[in-house]
Amino acid sequence: MTAQAKLDVAPPRPAAEAPAPGHPVVLQVLPSLVTGGVERGTVDIAAAVVAAGGTAIVASAGGPMVREVERAGAAHVLLPVDSKNPLVMFRNAGRLARLIEARGVEIVHARSRAPAWSALWAARRTGAALVTTFHGTYGHGNPLKRAYNAVMLKGDRVIAISHFIADHVRETYGFDDPKLRVIHRGIDLDIFSPSAVSAERLINLAERWRVTEGMPVVMLPGRLTEWKGQRLLIEALARLGRDDIRCLLVGSDQGRHAYRRSLQNLIERRNLTGVVQITDHCRDMPAAYMLADVVVSASTDPEAFGRVAAEAQAMGRPVVASDHGATPETVLSGETGILFPPGDADALALAVAETLSLDTDAREALAEKAIAHIRASFSKQKMCAETLALYRELLEARAAAAAAP
Repeated sequence: MTAQAKLDVAPPRPAAEAPAPGHPVVLQVLPSLVTGGVERGTVDIAAAVVAAGGTAIVASAGGPMVREVERAGAAHVLLPVDSKNPLVMFRNAGRLARLIEARGVEIVHARSRAPAWSALWAARRTGAALVTTFHGTYGHGNPLKRAYNAVMLKGDRVIAISHFIADHVRETYGFDDPKLRVIHRGIDLDIFSPSAVSAERLINLAERWRVTEGMPVVMLPGRLTEWKGQRLLIEALARLGRDDIRCLLVGSDQGRHAYRRSLQNLIERRNLTGVVQITDHCRDMPAAYMLADVVVSASTDPEAFGRVAAEAQAMGRPVVASDHGATPETVLSGETGILFPPGDADALALAVAETLSLDTDAREALAEKAIAHIRASFSKQKMCAETLALYRELLEARAAAAAAP
């Protein structure tokens, strides 16, 4: 068994290795490190903690992104924190408590509900500070579910990833506490930058997807699942009635084979087989965005943040997106894109047509404004700086409380 795979934690560090004041030891806990916005944010914050001179530890059930955690200079501890079994969650609390004590952890940052319960119990047992991040609306249809979700409100600081999520927390749980803070997700502007994409990358991707030069491209990135709105876009394109464009549905079905088949059937029924293509997962999304003339986010359920809209704007692409959730926070309607009523295929068709009709000058002006907007408000650097500032604020408040007579 490898060192990472062991559930037992390392012995306490010698006094000479104790963390320096102002350089905290931060433990982030999440179910796994497979893929997604939660995982990406975890890696980004781990790297930021290390860059600031602190110590970063991540506990999860593992996954491909463990390598990224370790490349960031953080330690990964393999624990079954993806389990919702109450007995396993209780045992995880003990494992986390031993980890906290062994590594001198000062802040535990929980990013999902089951791990948050274990982290809460461990933090209370050890005296560590607890931060939680509300990444979504979660299922909250009955009192039992709301009670389970409420663990995310028990942190010493509670982060909401958008104002939409903060408002949801206030309205659904009656939680209007000063410890609730909005820190938007951040886009890596070193990666999502037009100047970072080489011509070779664009050519390779265009050849792989058989994109004809000069043909307008409409793109909807997102895993193939009902609420991401692939059906809605297909219906909108049928109403648009153009066969001189290409539509790329970029995303994996992640095992939802029946849904993928239903999309293909709908494409055939709407006589769009020469227009709409399902491309599967793309490893080079910056290049993919650069191939698009319009990027669509047609989610029928509200997005907690809406990474696609933010990434597309960072690449200077016009965005057409559903007008709900956090999307109105990231898209400047009429300036960097168009917002349309959720689920309205006619309105989506009109918005796509309007965007495709933009002339070169209008596109260049939109691209400039979109890039500046994302760089100013939704960068990874801003997210990391605000999170580290929250950590410092929390530790300083606890130190002041401890020193008070």
